[in-house]
Amino acid sequence: MEAEGGGGQGSLGSSRLVRADARLTVVQEDDSMWPLVLLLLGDSTGVFRVPVAAGESLQVSVTGTGAPVVLIPGLFGSAFGFRHVAPRLAAAGYQVIVVEPLGIGASARPERADYSLTAQAARIAAVLDTLAVHDAILVAHSLGASMAFRLAYRRPDLARAVVSLEGGPAEAAATPSFRRAMRFAPWIKWFGGVRRIRGKVRSGLIAASGDSHWVTDSVVDAYTAGAAADLDATLKAFLRMTAVSEPERLVPHLREVRCPVWLLLGTAPHDGRVPPGDVELLRQGLSFLTIDSVPGSGHYIHEEQPGAVVAAVARARAAPVLGHVGEGKPVPIARRRRGDQSLVMMNSGAPSN
Repeated sequence: MEAEGGGGQGSLGSSRLVRADARLTVVQEDDSMWPLVLLLLGDSTGVFRVPVAAGESLQVSVTGTGAPVVLIPGLFGSAFGFRHVAPRLAAAGYQVIVVEPLGIGASARPERADYSLTAQAARIAAVLDTLAVHDAILVAHSLGASMAFRLAYRRPDLARAVVSLEGGPAEAAATPSFRRAMRFAPWIKWFGGVRRIRGKVRSGLIAASGDSHWVTDSVVDAYTAGAAADLDATLKAFLRMTAVSEPERLVPHLREVRCPVWLLLGTAPHDGRVPPGDVELLRQGLSFLTIDSVPGSGHYIHEEQPGAVVAAVARARAAPVLGHVGEGKPVPIARRRRGDQSLVMMNSGAPSN
């Protein structure tokens, strides 16, 4: 089954975003979303667009049945990047939902949209509301992890756990190097266009990998398919990302993330690794953090070692739900544990011993 929608209209029915306590939620204005509900109840695979605002719709892929796992790609990713993870999770008894943020993958690329990470998190929440999904394990790669952290503290009902794949507490959608590169965006389409982008993406994927054998011509084509479909809109969206400012910083709110977090880090030398300072911010800020090393992997753990991602989801699913007492303080449900592969921390203002 495949449904298409855009610009706030489509076979899923119209939706609108309303603000309550500075948080966005989705409101369905008619009952034409029932075909989508039936899809979610069936053991089938679907790819469709979910409208979240006028001119804004997100590409969503669904497969399997069971406890929900939401996969969120990074800036240069898409559902394709999870092609080795999604079927494994579905076979393990999960319902797998890939949500491609605005401007990423096959989602819409409106030029004047708010591309802040806060707005992206709100859109993902709107999609999950539309799908009637809650208590999901959020698996997010790179920049997508910052969206997942924001979603987890703004909408705790949606997040059972967060599994971050090489993603830290980013405070902006664009890194300094990305901003520098986008200075030349107006000339990209005149000097090589998509062919030039494919070359840059290939070299970037290789540099970010511990084992780059997965980087083939067909993979590069798939990773650049969104840009190739509408290069002009992609460049304009990316330029918008470099100029946007966040309405609020993430780090001061990390203590409000009341679900367990797993951070997977590749051990091979690679570009795109989470800076040690960002790892420390997560250690100090999160109430429950497990850091798992993935030997031999680089930045694209889901491509290089998809089994490690599936195993992390299983651990997240088995973890006790973090309770609360008193003034929002977490109930101590685990002690700090040291080992070659992981470190679990329960914070009470300072690292535990």
